[in-house]
Amino acid sequence: MTRMLRVFAMAALTMGAGWGIAQAGPAVRQGDYVAHDFHFRSGESLAEMKLHYRTLGAPHRDAQGRVDNAVLIMHGTGGTGAQFLAPYFAGVLFGPGQLLDASKYYIVLPDDIGHGGSAKPSDGMHAHFPHYDYDDMVAAEHLQMTDGLHVDHLRLILGTSMGCMHSWVWGETYPGFSDALMPLACLPVQIAGRNRMMRKMAMEGITGDPAWKGGDYTTQPPGLRIALEMLLIMGSSPLQMQEHEPTRDEADAYLENFLNSHFATTDANDFLYAFNSSRNYDPSAKLETITVPVMAVNSGDDFINPPELNIMPAMIKRVPRGKYVLLPITEQTRGHGTHTMAAIWQGYLAELLQESAR
Repeated sequence: MTRMLRVFAMAALTMGAGWGIAQAGPAVRQGDYVAHDFHFRSGESLAEMKLHYRTLGAPHRDAQGRVDNAVLIMHGTGGTGAQFLAPYFAGVLFGPGQLLDASKYYIVLPDDIGHGGSAKPSDGMHAHFPHYDYDDMVAAEHLQMTDGLHVDHLRLILGTSMGCMHSWVWGETYPGFSDALMPLACLPVQIAGRNRMMRKMAMEGITGDPAWKGGDYTTQPPGLRIALEMLLIMGSSPLQMQEHEPTRDEADAYLENFLNSHFATTDANDFLYAFNSSRNYDPSAKLETITVPVMAVNSGDDFINPPELNIMPAMIKRVPRGKYVLLPITEQTRGHGTHTMAAIWQGYLAELLQESAR
């Protein structure tokens, strides 16, 4: 296993273009959509908000003129749409004859608000950037799809981690807009317990550092290292860490390399805003309103969403056409990062596509 893939496995939340992930498969087009006079739930607004995206394939319209082959794939906290171009995702799903063959499907990979090439605090507004949340991000995704790319219907919504949570929000906010939902690595309840505590500790690692200066720093505050340490633990897989760093010296070297590389490429305000955007996520009250097929998948070694919480088995019963799969821990799983190892769960995607076919 390459060092890059090992980094991905241990801190999957931060996957993105900055990690040097190689593009795989068919041609990728990039573009920007500018949302004008975008209003946030906080009461703040932006006169112009850039939303970056990548696409593969081309849209197809049915006899009624509706797009019938669009697939929206949403990344996790700190990531970008570029992460889905990695061989272990695009190379498994987007190639000829594969489940999401880009010659048949129109695949859209957005960079969410606060991430990648989209508008974010580090572009210049710093801590004066609007305090976005998941509802804002989904509203922007919908606007980008409809007004920007003229997609009036989705064949599939698939999301990982934060994108997984966005899938639930999509299903409730825009019922019937997609034929199917595949949330990977999340729970459809508010973020509480240890998950909330870890996020709060990561955020306070930044805001508790005097060098943060209320977000108006000129160099990255050292407290960002604390946040990155929390991130590493959140995305970790104990089995993989023990196997690949079996000695004290190897573990120490891995930690130091991780912190140094990520500190050099992470902005504290961007990190803080991205983590804080989950603050009011809670789709649990409206699960019964999601009437399209849903295939929710978690992994047994996910430190963020551990199966012993026993939350998903109860929640999925409230989704009229919902199914839940808990992947067992194997040599192939990667903790929370299993969500992007498509070979492990592609069989369940095939089942979902068949069930939701018109």
